[in-house]
Amino acid sequence: MKNTAIGQNIIKHQIRYDLEIIAKLIKPNSRVLDIGCGDGELLDFLKKTKNADARGLELAQSQVSQALMRGLSVIQGDAEKDLTFYPDRNFDFAILSQTIQATQKPKEILEEMLRVAEYAIVSLPNFAHYKNRLHLLFRGSMPVNKNIPFEWFETPNIHFCSIKDFEKLCGDLGFSIKKKIFLTAKHRLLGFLGHDLIANFFAEFGIFLITKNEPALTGQEEFIFSKKTSVDFKVAPTAAAYQQNN
Repeated sequence: MKNTAIGQNIIKHQIRYDLEIIAKLIKPNSRVLDIGCGDGELLDFLKKTKNADARGLELAQSQVSQALMRGLSVIQGDAEKDLTFYPDRNFDFAILSQTIQATQKPKEILEEMLRVAEYAIVSLPNFAHYKNRLHLLFRGSMPVNKNIPFEWFETPNIHFCSIKDFEKLCGDLGFSIKKKIFLTAKHRLLGFLGHDLIANFFAEFGIFLITKNEPALTGQEEFIFSKKTSVDFKVAPTAAAYQQNN
């Protein structure tokens, strides 16, 4: 297989552009787990700029070795098996960059990310980009380009996913998308180009900040708001208590 990474054509400033955007979503002093962290480029940046307690999980031992040489806390492991060993809510943010389409079970990975962390940040290539659509329409074969730099028989991509597909999956899982960012290899899409339907055609990559939806209140719970916007939490009396008082 070619020694080529998805997203290799994304430009660099301090670090790769999409990783810079992800870093901006991280609050200072956060506990962060970067899943599929590679050589630790993002982790190193987060430690230096956000004072993050940054940890990494990476499958390739060669990449782990490079991360360790940077002085980073990275272990070798398979996210599809080893995330189960992490405690619940052990992190503020779990990151999965340009990797979800190469996992065997994307749904389970997302669920595990939001078990171990309060927020998940997922970036992915948009296979519904207009260049890929036109390639299929006019050539009738799987596209090979800078964003999908593999022939169909050697690609690590198992699940070809569009922005629209990912948003639907989050909805099906009951997850809330708090922020979505769409970009090309060089620019962030703004204005009408950043609208979901338009972005699904023009964006080469999507970045999503997601969390679990808040649980719905039961019939026995109610919030009473005071004029000072403080909240008092009351639980309605049980049926037995009601009969006793009456």
